[in-house]
Amino acid sequence: MRGKKAMEIIEKGLKVKEYELRTKCFAKEGTFGFGIQEHIDLGLKYDPAVGIFGMDFVVILRRAGERVKSRRRRPSVVGKQHRVTKEEAIQWFKDQYEGLVI
Repeated sequence: MRGKKAMEIIEKGLKVKEYELRTKCFAKEGTFGFGIQEHIDLGLKYDPAVGIFGMDFVVILRRAGERVKSRRRRPSVVGKQHRVTKEEAIQWFKDQYEGLVI
């Protein structure tokens, strides 16, 4: 994770979902996403001019060093062992947030 603020926002979104995500929320390359129906569930104030809207959260998990591929002059490929898999993303979610994957 890049910042403390991002972790706080994800934490609030997962609290709305009661820390439960479906297996299909996780992609094979180690990203996961979920959505909420109403933004006021995050603790934001209701504004009649804006109304109620939903939000989607997408979390991209990467290992350190993957950004090196974009800095080289020649395009390179990230090795298979260095990529985050779906199973590793699920395990990270369970460890980090003590979440439940159904």
